[in-house]
Amino acid sequence: MTIEIRREEEKDYHQVEELTRKAFYNVYMPGCTEHYLVHIMRSHKDFVPELALVLEDTETGRIIGNVMYTKARLVDENGGEKTILTFGPVSILPEYQRKGYGKRLLEASFEKARELGYEAIVIFGAPANYVGSGFLSCKRYRVSPEGGSYPAAMLVKELKEGALGGRAWTYYDSPVMNFDEEAAKRFDDRLELMEKKVLPSQEEFYILSHSVIQEG
Repeated sequence: MTIEIRREEEKDYHQVEELTRKAFYNVYMPGCTEHYLVHIMRSHKDFVPELALVLEDTETGRIIGNVMYTKARLVDENGGEKTILTFGPVSILPEYQRKGYGKRLLEASFEKARELGYEAIVIFGAPANYVGSGFLSCKRYRVSPEGGSYPAAMLVKELKEGALGGRAWTYYDSPVMNFDEEAAKRFDDRLELMEKKVLPSQEEFYILSHSVIQEG
């Protein structure tokens, strides 16, 4: 299989939403909402189209993976603000997962983000999936959401060494991430039927997403 990483085009939209749905269905909840987020993200002001990348099998034209970024921001203890990035969803079709394609796609996106002048990325995800790509615990960079806790699933990568400068930062997501769950359900209900299941991965996600790193 010959792989090409390229920027997403309008003709890819349906295929990207479909693969996102397949990649996330029943992983974190019965069903999923990630494909709806992809659908609405492209029209939001915080979307970064230069970083919407797809992984294409050039022999068949099939898209097997994608990543999308939005702008986010960090505010330090003195009120200084820095525009940064967050990505998600990053999707690989189930039959191609755990084969290095996701990491390859991310590395290409990191290089492009550096070229665009961004200095840091903050995400929420399973550490096991991202520490191999240079992400560290948010606590190591003193980055936290409002309230000052250090969620175990909150991870940070500096694209420019020393960009966060040892200051304490509060993280603010793009408003596009706070979408209407009922609208997402209605969107999914219009698509081809997929069986919603309760799986162990959903409880694992609940535990991880509600865990914090203690001070000390």
